Parts: sequence; C-alpha cells; structure tokens
Amino acid sequence: MIAVDEAMRILVRGTEEILVEDALRTKLNEGRPLRIKTGFDPTAPDLHLGHTVLINKMRQFQQLGHEILFLIGDFTGMIGDPTGKSATRKPLSREEVMANARTYQEQIFSMLSPDRTQVVFNSSWMGEMQASDLIQLAARHTVARMLERDDFSQRFKSGQPIAIHEFLYPLVQGYDSVALRADVELGGTDQKFNLLVGRQLQAAYGQEPQVVITMPILEGLDGIQKMSKSLGNYIGIAEPPDQMFGKLMSISDELMWRYLELLSDVPLQEIGRWRRSVNEGVNPRDIKFRLGEEMVARFHGQMAAVRAKENFISRFQQGALPADIPEMEIVGDKGGLAIGNLLKLAGLVKSTSEALRLIDQRGLRVDGEPIEDKNLTLPVGAVHLVQIGKRRFARLKITRGSQEGVL
Repeated sequence: MIAVDEAMRILVRGTEEILVEDALRTKLNEGRPLRIKTGFDPTAPDLHLGHTVLINKMRQFQQLGHEILFLIGDFTGMIGDPTGKSATRKPLSREEVMANARTYQEQIFSMLSPDRTQVVFNSSWMGEMQASDLIQLAARHTVARMLERDDFSQRFKSGQPIAIHEFLYPLVQGYDSVALRADVELGGTDQKFNLLVGRQLQAAYGQEPQVVITMPILEGLDGIQKMSKSLGNYIGIAEPPDQMFGKLMSISDELMWRYLELLSDVPLQEIGRWRRSVNEGVNPRDIKFRLGEEMVARFHGQMAAVRAKENFISRFQQGALPADIPEMEIVGDKGGLAIGNLLKLAGLVKSTSEALRLIDQRGLRVDGEPIEDKNLTLPVGAVHLVQIGKRRFARLKITRGSQEGVL
C-alpha cells in the first residue's frame, strides 16, 4: 500500500464530507485492507454516470489495496428508500428487485476488479432475522432521532403520512454495516443520515464505528436536477459509445468541469491547466472531447472511444455543419419539453403534427442521432443540435424562465 498522505490525497478528491477524517487516517495507518461498503438499491435496471461518482471512489479504494463490499439492497429495495420523498414510496416486488440486481452485477465490473470485489445481498442476513431480532434492532434507535431527518420532519409537520416501515429503512441500512463489519461506508450527500445510523448502530453492537464519506450528487444533462433515468437527463453506462459521447458533448461548458472533477481520473492540476487554457481562448469543445473519450473508453474500451470521437467529428465538423447555426433558448418547465412542442416553439415547424410527420419520415436528428420516438422529451439545461432534413440546423437550449430568444 502507498503512503498514507498520498492515499488521503487521492481519497479526499471530490468528496463532500469525511466523518471523521482523522479516523480514516488512523485506519489507513493500520496497514490492513479496509472493508469499504457501498450500498445500491436496485430500483432501476441500469446504472448511469451519477452512480459512478460512488463507484469511482470505490475503485480508488480498491486500487489502494482495500476490500470492496458492493452491497445490493435486495431487502431494503423492497422497503423503498424514503430519502427526499414527500410521500410514501411504493415498494418494489421481489421479482423486480432481483431482475435489476442482476443487471447491476453485470455492469459494475466495467469499473471494479471482479476478483477484488465482494458482491453481497442484505437479504442474506435480514431474511434470516426473526421478529424478535428486528424488535431488538428497533430498540436501539428512537423516533426523536428519526424525526431529525429533514424529509421525515417536514412530512410530520405538514401532516403527510409516514408509514412505520419507512423508519425501518435507515435501521436496516445501518445494520448492514454491523453485519459486514464495515470500516468505511460511501454514500451520496442525501444518504448522510442513514450512514450515520450505521456508525451509531456499530457502536451499540460493540464495533468500532465506520468512517462515513459522502459524495456530491451529480447533476444530469440539464445541469440542474440530479441525474436520473426517470427525468431523462442521464447517461447510462451501458449506452452505445456514439450515444454516450454525443450526450457528453451536449453538456454545458460549466457542467463539463463538474463532470471532470467527479468522474475523471485526470489529476486536478491538469484540469486546472485546462481551465486556464479555456480562459485564454482554447475552445472548451476540445476539453469536452477528452472527457467524452475517457468516459467511453472506461465502459467500452479505447478503440470504441476513438471511433465515437471520429464519428462525432465526421457528423458535426467535417463540412457537415454550416458556420452560422442559429442558437435559441426555449422556455420549458422542470420536466423539459416534448420534441414536437420544442420544434414548434423554436419556429422550426408550423405545428406539432408537422414535427411528428418529420419523425415518421426519419427527417429529424438530435445531436446527430435519428429520432424515432414521438414522445421524446428533452430536459432543461443541455444544448441540443437539431437537424431537419439535410440543411436545416439549430442549437436549442431549454430553460426555465420567462424569456425566449437568441442566446
């Protein structure tokens, strides 16, 4: 293992908070492989780049010689994570959870080494727990502590119902750390309360409390809301190389720096030099090319990354685009705009029915990809290159506001 100071430099990058940093340094000084736990509830069938903020940190720990515990919350997934919810979440069926879990297992090894990653399911211990054991677990926490959570507190004050099973979620997540004897647990900033329950329960069960590392929530393509498949602002890690590259090229220049910090392996000093070069006149598109290549190479290999870049350039740069493409901001709501309405508001078609006919005739492309889905909704924030036929182009950005016009 490398020196503790160097390990800390690597591990601190991109984190939101480390509780407690001195405890992490002490654990690293012990010279043994630490048990690094990260839990994922398989509530959707695919992982996206937002998930990889955590997986990146797991990979760093793994490269430093530590043991990775990739916890699939097949038991907690059936409860439903209440974090950030204003209403009781509908639990998933056992069949839905396990189908999604199989996909997760297939996808994580594009980033983690299979022979140094232990995939565990919390049903292994929770499914064996008796009712009396669950009561004993519940006795180690209080309702007052539960109501310290913002989402529970707000729902309680506003008279919104809180189901009893929702209180079990943080208890079970915390008990996972006890069952696994975790040294470190990683999670998003929205999981901080649950992660701290793990520390408290470990102490209650006579274990040394885990170090909690919270990671920022990655914004989606819109640059506003967190990356989510349900919002349509995501980049799936299993998406085809051209599609992944094209989506990364569509993000805003400012969001590009955020993605580089949280997703890239490029040293921060190098990213700092790139930022200065852009301030001095280098086209940010050239930096975005590097981000796109790195991400595609990570999930599809270097050859696929090179081809994706070449395909993008051939579509959009080698004489394929006019020099004076109009750029417009179109006002939408937080859910984005349906493609037909977007084209109509931009003045590219006279009616939504004309837009739908274009799609039927395969005469519409967005970010170089032919559009076949008439229900396509584009999210707020990202700039999209729209092509109608062979010669009509426009760059459209959906914004939340009250003005529409040229950028």
